[in-house]
Amino acid sequence: MVYARRLIFLLFFALLASAVTWQLHTTAASAQQQQQQQQAQIPAQIPAQLPGIGIAAKKPVFGGACKICPWGVVADVVKKALKPYGYDVQICYFCAQADAPRIVGDARLPAALPPMDGEGMRAIAPFLEPQPKGRVEFGATTARNVIAAYRGTGNYQKEGPRRNLRLLANINSPLYILAAVKRSTGITDLAQLKDYKGPPLKIVTANDIAEVVLGYYGTSMDALKATGTTFVTPALPQSRARPDIILLHGNLSNSPEFNVWYVESQQQDLLYLPFPEPLLERMARELDLERGEAPAGLFQGMTKAIPTVVRTGTVVYGRADMPASFAYLVAKALDEQQDLFQWTIGEYSYNRYRVAKAADVPLHPGAARYYRERGYLK
Repeated sequence: MVYARRLIFLLFFALLASAVTWQLHTTAASAQQQQQQQQAQIPAQIPAQLPGIGIAAKKPVFGGACKICPWGVVADVVKKALKPYGYDVQICYFCAQADAPRIVGDARLPAALPPMDGEGMRAIAPFLEPQPKGRVEFGATTARNVIAAYRGTGNYQKEGPRRNLRLLANINSPLYILAAVKRSTGITDLAQLKDYKGPPLKIVTANDIAEVVLGYYGTSMDALKATGTTFVTPALPQSRARPDIILLHGNLSNSPEFNVWYVESQQQDLLYLPFPEPLLERMARELDLERGEAPAGLFQGMTKAIPTVVRTGTVVYGRADMPASFAYLVAKALDEQQDLFQWTIGEYSYNRYRVAKAADVPLHPGAARYYRERGYLK
């Protein structure tokens, strides 16, 4: 009897030990698999810069956009700010859109300029220059883009995070989302679009904004296209001319992305429509924007302030492999020459309380050292 009990006792502990061993093995395997997945998301080793160009040659390569585009404007500010320190910044004026963080993060060579026969390219052709022949080392983009690229979300979800991206400076650049209709359409509320029976409409918008706003009113881009509505992107100056509705972000600057407001508010009698509170909450949540207010008089015919959703932040950023001394210098030069921003066609301002922050994107140690010295960062 005693022997039988001992045998059962031993069998029980043997089974328990086996279960624990299996659990440890499973946990270790899971951890190893997770580590392999994380390693797969880390960019490959950054290729070496080409001879005669780059930071070491005092010819750093900057990824921007056309000279009147927001990131091109900031690119020119960076170039001017670094010139007194002996640097000749080489600017790619066509390293833009969602590819911007990819180009910087992967140290890509600027792509060849596309043909200039398209409407959008013809509009910006006078504001381009030959592409630099070197790997892009730093650049400008929206704070939203660099945050998403760092996290591997949004446009970058399939690629995984680019954890090598580093913030150098975050410059204020306010944008407002507004809705305006041509008064002659008779539309006084976007809710009318769901059952609209009038002449075909032309709407200038961006897909992400349209999806959220139209969805709130029980319709969609596809549903409206079926009734003859045409949707046009803002950077096509001929195609977008004389729109019936503008549903878009923007400010009063003459850049291709926003100057539909600049032009149409002067040429047409526009009625600016308020967004209902539930829609504002939805836009802030789904578009990852802040609540704010567009001031009265921002555009022609806008006679009162309009509660809306807003965003700010054009970042100058680089990679973790950037020399700390150069990151320090970029932060220093932009701070010392803040006045350069006010003499551009954009709406930029330097705010020492925001310059060193862009969500969870790490600040480059070199830039962090400068901001700590100045007391901008604790």
